[in-house]
Amino acid sequence: MLQISSLRENPDFIIERLSVKNFDAKDAVKKILSLDENRRKAQNELDQLLSQQNTIAKQVGELFKAGKKAEGDDLKNKSTALKQTSQHLHDRLSELESSLQDELVKLPNLPSATVPRGKSPEENEVVHQEGVLPEMGKEALPHWELASRYDLIDFELGVKLTGAGFPVYKGKGARLQRGLINYFLDKATAAGYREIQPPILVNRDSGYGTGQLPDKDAQMYHVPLDEFYLIPTAEVPVTNILRDVIVKAEELPVKMCAYTPCFRREAGSYGKDVRGLNRLHQFDKVEIVQVQHPEKSYTALDEMVAHVSGLLRSLQLPFRILRLCGGDMSFASALTYDFEVYSAAQKKWLEVSSVSNFETFQANRMKLRFRNINDKPQLAHTLNGSALALPRIVAALLENNQGADGIAIPDAIQSYCSFNKIP
Repeated sequence: MLQISSLRENPDFIIERLSVKNFDAKDAVKKILSLDENRRKAQNELDQLLSQQNTIAKQVGELFKAGKKAEGDDLKNKSTALKQTSQHLHDRLSELESSLQDELVKLPNLPSATVPRGKSPEENEVVHQEGVLPEMGKEALPHWELASRYDLIDFELGVKLTGAGFPVYKGKGARLQRGLINYFLDKATAAGYREIQPPILVNRDSGYGTGQLPDKDAQMYHVPLDEFYLIPTAEVPVTNILRDVIVKAEELPVKMCAYTPCFRREAGSYGKDVRGLNRLHQFDKVEIVQVQHPEKSYTALDEMVAHVSGLLRSLQLPFRILRLCGGDMSFASALTYDFEVYSAAQKKWLEVSSVSNFETFQANRMKLRFRNINDKPQLAHTLNGSALALPRIVAALLENNQGADGIAIPDAIQSYCSFNKIP
């Protein structure tokens, strides 16, 4: 959430920066500033009335002590009238604060100065690419056919048990999943991230804190009886661990990682772009999260990008890194890099990770602050990234490593899977 002080001080800058995300903020900013002005006026009036009440209360006590009961009763009546007025003002102030909050949460985060303008994924900038794109023969199979041939993943059984987008992993397919998860977690903990095992159901405050709610309400699975949400990513529970917390400056950065299943309703329509593992309602992912000092968050972002690059390099997957344009960025992000791996059989790039800096946007919603000794608390910066999301990694590994005698497993994860080939 943007800070009201920033909107007051430089509304034109806010409007200009949000236009990079193709968000027209003129009317919204005007409404917010009007609500804020009325709120401050109401607060000032209420403060003055409360001050008068305190003064009168002292005077009433002195009059009664002096035996001037009639004058004291007159002042008490005046105080009673002031209290009624104060209550009306208090109710009005609460309404204004609620309306102001409702409008503030509708504004997306400001994009960083390095974010390119653009409206669609086609306008994202490729900032890095490495690895040789494999050339597969006409006999190469897409991963959903390989999964069926080798009995690794059963998509139809998932439909029977739950519905489309909920695959069942079997045999070596399940072991490959488990091996990748453990490998990614071990790499994260070796990089200084503390492993967390969070719940996969969260309350509304947690969804609000990281910006999923109310913006992505329709994309989340909701359990209305208990008012819980299934997490779309481990970012939500892990980052919220520090909600309403003031961290000591010397404790920064706070680095955490977690494996969780993830749940998203927006799996999309039918067709080759969503076939197999390309888009799911439930999938597994290892997430890395950092809470950082504002002066160091972009250095931390570069480190996280390097971490994800190392994982893909170790899996011998061709990959590229894209800096997202304003129109393709998330509601809460200030700067996002997407990672894509090349799928040989599908002859297309598949997104496998997003690494983002949210600056103070999430911290402001969560009241997540840090403090130097004797200084006032200030908002921290939050960052997170997929390290990595499994479905499309598995898809690329199966497709790119298929051969006449089976599917080869990269050296880096053979010990985690306990096999080097799916014969």
